[in-house]
Amino acid sequence: MQIELGHTSDAQAQPAQLPLGQIAVLSGLILWLYGPIVARLVAQWWQDPNFSHGFFVPLFSIFVVWHDRPRFARMTPHPSWTGLSLLGLAMFVLVIGQMGAELFLARFSLLLVLAGLIVLFLGWNFFRALLFPWAFLILMIPIPAILYNQITFPLQLLASKIAAVVLALFGVPVLREGNVINLPSMALEVAEACSGIRSLMSLITLAIIYGFVVEKQCSVRCVLVMAAVPIAVIANSIRIIGTGLLVQYWNTDAAEGYFHASWGWLIFVVCLLMLYAFHRFIRMIWRQKSTPA
Repeated sequence: MQIELGHTSDAQAQPAQLPLGQIAVLSGLILWLYGPIVARLVAQWWQDPNFSHGFFVPLFSIFVVWHDRPRFARMTPHPSWTGLSLLGLAMFVLVIGQMGAELFLARFSLLLVLAGLIVLFLGWNFFRALLFPWAFLILMIPIPAILYNQITFPLQLLASKIAAVVLALFGVPVLREGNVINLPSMALEVAEACSGIRSLMSLITLAIIYGFVVEKQCSVRCVLVMAAVPIAVIANSIRIIGTGLLVQYWNTDAAEGYFHASWGWLIFVVCLLMLYAFHRFIRMIWRQKSTPA
């Protein structure tokens, strides 16, 4: 491998040069190992609405790298053999994931391969500079099923409780049994698809993108990401409450079919508007605190 690895001064360090033949070999190996894994991942993005935001994640990471390209151009590569350790760890995680049929581990090993290659050919200084777009790629991987189930069921119960309390305040007779809301006209089941997990995962992803694009303060960006969780819960509760009111006072068809499905898009727009309003509120408070008395 025609590349110098080791610690050199900035004045003596030269950009790492990798022959096209080695690039072709590495690309072929990665494609052979991860081609089926990536294909299945993309298929899940396409087929499962809960993770359709995965299409935007790698595109945004590429945008971040492109946006910071002047900073990378000024950096000096310091290739390190420790990148081989990361590649070895990636292969170990891949084997464990394949043997245990754990898709998350097999897919996450691809990110470890990417990290190993960056360190091996460019150095830890480049990896630190690329840490944000690299870490953001984790959001493109659907969370493990065991963790997914641990999240969705509590969200179903929380949304059911909030909706039952608010519907009662509107004068609707309600009897809640777990995640089932019994109304006089029919029973509404807050199913897994209505738990809010879809809005939550997508909104967290978009909150990170939104914060990076329009906000310079890192602390405000973090607050926006954390705010995505209660916003998604509130918006999903509004969806269930609205469905309950329409079922009770208008038509039971509001709980099913196209009308019910259209609620998802409407509530997601509400989530984005709430996130924008919250950001404006934070900026207003920030300006007030920074203004001298």
